[in-house]
Amino acid sequence: MEFFDVVKSRYSCRKFSDKKVEDEKLDKILAAGIQAPTAKNAQPVKIWVLKSPDALEKIKSVHPFEWAKNVPVVLAVGGTTEGAFVRPSDNRNFEDVDAGIVATHLMLAVEAVGLGTTWVGFFDAPKTKELFPEMKDYDLIALFPVAYPADDAQPSDRHALRKDKSEIVKFL
Repeated sequence: MEFFDVVKSRYSCRKFSDKKVEDEKLDKILAAGIQAPTAKNAQPVKIWVLKSPDALEKIKSVHPFEWAKNVPVVLAVGGTTEGAFVRPSDNRNFEDVDAGIVATHLMLAVEAVGLGTTWVGFFDAPKTKELFPEMKDYDLIALFPVAYPADDAQPSDRHALRKDKSEIVKFL
C-alpha cells in the first residue's frame, strides 16, 4: 500500500475478527518497528510480541477493553533511559520520543499489511511490569492489539474530526 494511502486509511480499530494473523505479516510489522529512526540511532526501545496463550491471558487483566480481549497478538512498546540520547542544552532524555516513533511505525505497518490496531495508552503499566518482569526496566508507552478488522469494523465518529491546518501548522 502506498504511504499516503496508509496514512489516510488507518483508523483506531476496535472490532476484530478471529482470523489468525500470519507470521509473514507480523514479521513485516516488526521490521518496520526495527527500522524506525531514533535519536542518534541509540535504539533504547523494546517491542514485546505477546502471542502465547499465557501472555495473552495475562495482558487481558491490564486494560478494560472488551474489544481487545481476544486478539491473537498484542505488541507492547517501551523505552529505557539507559543509553538513550540526552539533549545537552536541557538534559532532556529522548527515550519516550524514540519509543513513540517506533510505536508509530508499528501502527502504520499494521495498516499497510491489511490488519487493524489501535494505540492503547490506557492500561496499567505497573501491573504489566509485574506480569512480565522482562519489561520492568522500561517505560511502557503503548499496547497494540493486532488482528484482522471485523467485517463491520468502522472508525469512531471522532476519527474524522481534525483541527484546521491553521491551528496546527505555523509557517515562520
